[in-house]
Amino acid sequence: MQRYRVGILAVAAVVVFGGGGLIYAGLSDGSGGEGLLPSALNLGGPTASPTPTGPSPEELAKAERLKREKQLTAALKKLTATSPEFSVAVQDKKTGETYAYRGDEQYDTASIVKAQILACMLLKDQDADREPSASEMNLAKPMIQLSDNKATTALFTKIGGTAAVTKCNKRLGLTDTNVVTSWGLTKTTARDQIKLLAELVDTKGPLDADSRKAAFKLMNTVNAQQDWGVPAIAKTGETFTVKNGWDTRSADGGLWAVNTIGRVIDGEDVDVSVAVLSHNNKSQESGIVLVEKVAKLTRQYLKY
Repeated sequence: MQRYRVGILAVAAVVVFGGGGLIYAGLSDGSGGEGLLPSALNLGGPTASPTPTGPSPEELAKAERLKREKQLTAALKKLTATSPEFSVAVQDKKTGETYAYRGDEQYDTASIVKAQILACMLLKDQDADREPSASEMNLAKPMIQLSDNKATTALFTKIGGTAAVTKCNKRLGLTDTNVVTSWGLTKTTARDQIKLLAELVDTKGPLDADSRKAAFKLMNTVNAQQDWGVPAIAKTGETFTVKNGWDTRSADGGLWAVNTIGRVIDGEDVDVSVAVLSHNNKSQESGIVLVEKVAKLTRQYLKY
């Protein structure tokens, strides 16, 4: 009869590779030799390599924004090749993003300076701790709603003229706007104009709630003949504010400066300030077409 010998395991050796992913048990057969046998034991579970997280939502949004800005700049450069000179600046209050094309170039304000004069009048009254007087409002209303020049000259003089408005500009953060006695020839930039528009609504800015409300009401109720420019980009149901400016001088060979500044608002979805400045237009009408086209391009590419 054949006999079988039962051996006792003397040694068990365990080898772990990869942090517990692969284990072999070495078992002694009692004869001094060892065989390595795979073990089903898994101490640490699967050991996959870390998966890259990829760009954050903020990084993706920034990349998309830069892409849109680049496309807009290309479109504006193309328009520049066939149009009179212009500049534009846009500020999205919701995101805090600002875009500008030739935004630091100075242009004559023409009548958009009237929004600036209005802000300075409101600040002057705040400093005196009083509401705007009836006589001031009787000038401010036609100045903004009808772009009345005589009312503007009277109010400009009433609040202190060039010296007072220049001093006021510092409080409004307008660093590249140079006021002159012939107020329509004041020089400004598109960047400065969106700063002004921001101060007209900034709850932490120099204008108090009553002043901001007064400015909004006047710039939101301009005469129908004055609601071109920025209003052209407002969609149905959106609110807008606007102040336009246009002027022609013999010194410019009869060519026109045509400007538009304002805001487009739709609850929490849209709150954007736009300033488009231009000069050397052949007519007021062609200048209006230009500034509206530029404003529409900003909305098309920036997607606000």
